[in-house]
Amino acid sequence: MHAHLGDQLVIESTTSGATRRDGEIVGLHHADGTPPYDVRWSDTDEVTLVFPGPDAHIHPVEHGRPGAAQGFSAREAGGSEEAPRAGAANPGDIGRRVAAERRRQGLGREETARRARMSPGYLSYLEEHPADPSVAALIRLADALGTTTAALLGGGGDLPPGQGHALLHPRLRDLGEAECRTLLSTHGVGRVAVTSSDGRPAVVPVNYEIVDDTIAFRTAPDSLPAAAVGTEVAFEVDHLDDALSKGWSVLAVGLASVVTEPEAVRRLTERAHTTPWAGGGREMWVSIRPTSLTGRRITAEKQ
Repeated sequence: MHAHLGDQLVIESTTSGATRRDGEIVGLHHADGTPPYDVRWSDTDEVTLVFPGPDAHIHPVEHGRPGAAQGFSAREAGGSEEAPRAGAANPGDIGRRVAAERRRQGLGREETARRARMSPGYLSYLEEHPADPSVAALIRLADALGTTTAALLGGGGDLPPGQGHALLHPRLRDLGEAECRTLLSTHGVGRVAVTSSDGRPAVVPVNYEIVDDTIAFRTAPDSLPAAAVGTEVAFEVDHLDDALSKGWSVLAVGLASVVTEPEAVRRLTERAHTTPWAGGGREMWVSIRPTSLTGRRITAEKQ
């Protein structure tokens, strides 16, 4: 008997042939796919070590795939369920998301692998090669990085956030100025509300930085965000967790101005975490010094 991660183990009645129990193989103890297996049973969701008997059969999820894609065995992956599978929907995307989130948090591979209870060698492989890790490995990685498996898989990437159901007992609370500053200082993408040249309101996403409590973003002189210069504008950032139906938002209001002092421009450019995603010649720095900071957070009400 040989199996791959994700295959279904079915226990059948020896008399009627009817299925008595089934579950997903989530762990291999031998690189060649021979028993025993770690099985997550569909009826209890528990994982147990199984030595299949004559009444057990393997139902492959995919036929013809290698048990350890690209020559990476289960033993090298860390002992069991991390062995990659061929046939990922978007080869390499998972590894890129894992690496990006790990670097964003300032975590090394060794520490991330320790938190996820997998070998550093497998994590390196996952980040550098197309792979399709098991559900168990993804869950541990998501937990280690403080994110969700859906985020690592890119699920709903083309959909607007907030598709999940509302919490049964949500709690909406106002944020203090200090907490707003902390959330705002994470940098990333925010939205600036401006009035265009024809008098119409507009909201534009921009890559922003926080330097000395000042919001700064790069744009082009003839772009829509440049219309913010010389006016009082609103700038908003937020984060939504669809899986847990919670999130926060921060709104900053202040006067926008062009940064012209050469040393200040050099300092902003050197400290920038990323170049503008929109590309093109966007070398004009615009700063917003908030005169008002407000925010709200949605969490589950403690029962």
